[in-house]
Amino acid sequence: MTAPELIHATCVAIGGRGVLLAGGSGAGKSDLALRLIDRGAELVSDDYSQLSERDGRLIASPPERLAGKIEVRGIGIVDMPHKTETDVALIIILDEPVDRMPAFTTRRLAGVDVPAATLAGLEPSAPIKAELLLREIGR
Repeated sequence: MTAPELIHATCVAIGGRGVLLAGGSGAGKSDLALRLIDRGAELVSDDYSQLSERDGRLIASPPERLAGKIEVRGIGIVDMPHKTETDVALIIILDEPVDRMPAFTTRRLAGVDVPAATLAGLEPSAPIKAELLLREIGR
């Protein structure tokens, strides 16, 4: 078991599978999370996620002070139902260039290799693309 790791990423669970949305301030983490939640995803954590390894799986949970809260630009911090943890299946990088025909890569987080992809998080189609990416890695 590795030491817990705090990363600058929002996490949602889609169909019980965790998706980390990583990027700097303004990259669209919370915005994409809100749109995914509107499509049925569940909030795990906003802006920062606590990661740990458990039995070879990467587990994400919210830092205590951020649990059940999400920032909505133009409104502020709002309370929202959330999951206390989820197994992470994918990390989506929101502040790197997006290739037209990319291949999945991996990122090592808390000692676990996780499939990684890039998306433009503020594009209108980003929620659908995130769901498609998750489906593709599940094959």
